[in-house]
Amino acid sequence: MKITLAQSLEWFGVLTAIVYSLLVASNTGLEFLGFALLLISAFSIGLWAYLGGHRGILLLQFFYATAGIIGMLRWF
Repeated sequence: MKITLAQSLEWFGVLTAIVYSLLVASNTGLEFLGFALLLISAFSIGLWAYLGGHRGILLLQFFYATAGIIGMLRWF
C-alpha cells in the first residue's frame, strides 16, 4: 500500500496535535513546544484540507494556527 502526500499530511497533523494537547495539559513547562506543534499541525492539516477541498477544515486550521502563534508569544 502506497501512502500519498495527503495521507502523510493528515496523519502528521493529527499526531502533532495529539502531542500538543498532551504537552499543554501536562503543565510541565513544555507549553511553548506544545504551541509550536499546534502551529505545525495547523499547517499540515491545512495543506491536507486545501489539497482535498475541505474548506471548513481549512478555515478551522487558520484559527488553530493563530492560537498556536498567540500561545507561543504568550509563553515566550
